[in-house]
Amino acid sequence: MHAPLSSPPPVVESLSADLIAPSSLPGIDELLLTLAQNEGSDLHLRVNEPPVIRVHGRLQRLPLPRLTPEDTERLMYSLMDQERIRRFEQELEMDMSHSLADVARFRVNVFKQRGAVGGVMRLIPARSKTIDELELPQILKHLSMLPRGIVLVTGPTGSGKSTTLAACIDHINRNRRCHIITIEDPIEFVHADNLAAVEQRELGEDTHTFADALKHVMRQAPDVILVGEMRDLETISLAVTAAETGHLVFATLHTTDAPQTIDRIIDVFPPEQQDQIRTQLSVTLQAVVSQTLLPMANEVGRIPAFEIMIATPAIRALIREAKTHQIYSSIETGSEFGMISLDQFLLHMLHDRVVSLESALAKSSNPHHLQQRYDRMMAAALQAQQAAQGHGQNHGQAPSQGSQFDYSHGNHAARKDGDKH
Repeated sequence: MHAPLSSPPPVVESLSADLIAPSSLPGIDELLLTLAQNEGSDLHLRVNEPPVIRVHGRLQRLPLPRLTPEDTERLMYSLMDQERIRRFEQELEMDMSHSLADVARFRVNVFKQRGAVGGVMRLIPARSKTIDELELPQILKHLSMLPRGIVLVTGPTGSGKSTTLAACIDHINRNRRCHIITIEDPIEFVHADNLAAVEQRELGEDTHTFADALKHVMRQAPDVILVGEMRDLETISLAVTAAETGHLVFATLHTTDAPQTIDRIIDVFPPEQQDQIRTQLSVTLQAVVSQTLLPMANEVGRIPAFEIMIATPAIRALIREAKTHQIYSSIETGSEFGMISLDQFLLHMLHDRVVSLESALAKSSNPHHLQQRYDRMMAAALQAQQAAQGHGQNHGQAPSQGSQFDYSHGNHAARKDGDKH
């Protein structure tokens, strides 16, 4: 999901409108196969619209009849057993997973809208990719091998958090003899034991809530715990306690940067407890990795941009002293520790023409400041190019091509022409 695609997806000819009778629809597995064949990420089913797939972030309607209430109910109920149907009809919401053998797994959300059943299915590759295959920042390998503490992966829905976490669990599984317990809603990537022993628990099937699972996880002797989402005070408190007692905890939040993440956690607690959780967090937090997805400049695929905050002694002090607003400047100046701000990452992308200026400004938390930095960078690049051309004319040499930003290592590295980004 992170690696850019080399060519646009083909239209699936087997689903041409000419080949489908107006009153017939493919089954749910056929629709999911269509999604996978088109290299899409999501399948949307709702009444009065044909099935819709999302490819490279853009919605595309399939050449099929509009769905009736009976169609959406039949398609979505075919994924559920009687117990899940009963729960859905009682609660009007259902999160679950579904597998297509040798194709992929899917995260499924069933809901009601305007009195009719609807559904969204997110494609999860059958095999989790490695940190290297996804070209993720290499510091994630270091964070994955820490003995204890909390590592938070944050970002909006659909930004690839689950894929990043799966790559981290995969790295631990390949390199460390330990016991990993994941608590997910639902289970997305399935991890087979390698060096580690991996147990995966799903909400609704294996446990009732994240908090319930965390209350009992200590008696299961884990070394590494993955919490699918820290949704409430009790879950956050238990996760922090697990990190304090010598466990490595991975978790996600729907926040966009490190300072906001820290504030969100602290603000969940009542005022009389905030000093205590601030102190606990200053000791247990190891890193915040925030990510977002941008369309590539060539409009083929999407690519992630990251902000990485490492809990150095200076940042721990800022957390403890409630000066989280000063963390931004610490990230900007903390490259020697592996830190990078989102705007710095976006600026490197713009330098390498990987994304458009419009896309980068849309993702920046301070678009005006990013625009100013981009203008200065372009002016300096033009001045350097003119100087190099003059030098080349004087000495019969071609101007230098410069260097590309190595997105996996977080620093500049010269690359040969034709190397894959």
